[in-house]
Order: sequence, then C-alpha cells, then structure tokens
Amino acid sequence: MLFPARLRPALADGTVTVAFRRWRRPTVRAGGTLRSPVGVLAIDAVEVVPVAAIDDADARAAGYTSVAELLADLRPPAPGQDPATVHRIAFHLLGQDPRIALREQADLSPAERDELRARLERIDARSRRGPWTEATLRLIADRPGIRAADLAEAAGRETLKFKADVRRLKELGLTESLEVGYRLSPRGQALLRAFGEMRRHAPTARGPECGAPSQE
Repeated sequence: MLFPARLRPALADGTVTVAFRRWRRPTVRAGGTLRSPVGVLAIDAVEVVPVAAIDDADARAAGYTSVAELLADLRPPAPGQDPATVHRIAFHLLGQDPRIALREQADLSPAERDELRARLERIDARSRRGPWTEATLRLIADRPGIRAADLAEAAGRETLKFKADVRRLKELGLTESLEVGYRLSPRGQALLRAFGEMRRHAPTARGPECGAPSQE
C-alpha cells in the first residue's frame, strides 16, 4: 500500500490515520504492520465499506479536504469489482523503520562485513540468472537518482523485477529510495569500499617468474 508524497508529513504527525483503496483482496491485514517512508504503520482495521458511507471526517482522516476529492483519487473499479464498496484501512504510526537506523551504520566491523558478504552470496547462489547483488549496488552507486525503469534497462532486467531486487538490498540497509530512483546508503557505500579493499589485498596466482625453473 503506497501513499503519495504529499501525505508524508501528515502520516508522520499522525494526522492521517485512514486510507481507502479499491482492492480485489487486501494487501494488509489487521494486526499487521506496513513499512512506509515515514516509519512503520500498525494496521488497526481493514474492512469493506459502502462508498456512500464515507463522510467528511473520513476524508479528512485520509488527507483530503472533501469526500469528492477522495473519491476522485480512487482508481476505477476493475471489471467484476463492486463499484459501490471500497476497503477502509485504519492505522497509526508505530515507530521508525528499523532499516533507517541500519542504513546509517557505516562503520562495519570485519564480522559485519563478512556477514553482509555472506548474505549477498547466498542471495546470488539462489538466483537463476547468476550473481547480481554487487552489480546492482554498483549500478545504483554510479547512477543515483535515476529512474528505476532506466536502471532496469541498463541491468537487462524488467522494471518490476529490478525493483524487487532493490527491495532485497534495502532490507539489508544497503540502499535508500528517493523521489526518483535510489542511492546507496552509508552502509551500502561502506560495503562497496570494503569489497574494493578485499580485492586489492587478495592474493593473486602467479606463474613462474622469468628465468625461474619450471616446477614439473
């Protein structure tokens, strides 16, 4: 469940506590949580209500000045969907998204660095297309604030699948979403620097030096 950028201040200060959506099936459930750009939202209730029952108080709680403005912002009903009902979602701000604090943790210990590297390697190992995590981090590092569709094209990936890839990196505190595109978090930048250092200090295989006897 996404919110327009204009609602973020009201979500953060608790003014907006309700949302209305036309869903075939709910994407959140009562008692669950939802990560948002302003923090973690606790879902208090999810119910189907008649459109005619929405009043001005509901509209204000959803961040609109009137019922008419709210209804105009709803997407049209899909084929076979009842146009007379919508889902009403009640929520409150639970606290800060833990990924926000995580992505600021850039002072990686060797153990943290190795654990992150191992987690990325496990993700890569399960991928049918081969390793992709570091390449995606480097793509975002090189092109911050670029549209996801353009990054996906550069990566040879469908846009929705590319966004899903980036969300997996975001769960590790390595990337941040911007109004347009992404950027590496301080933690992600530190990890890429660590990768570079590890490669520079990795031993390299060397053949016999010129004039040295062959070991056969």
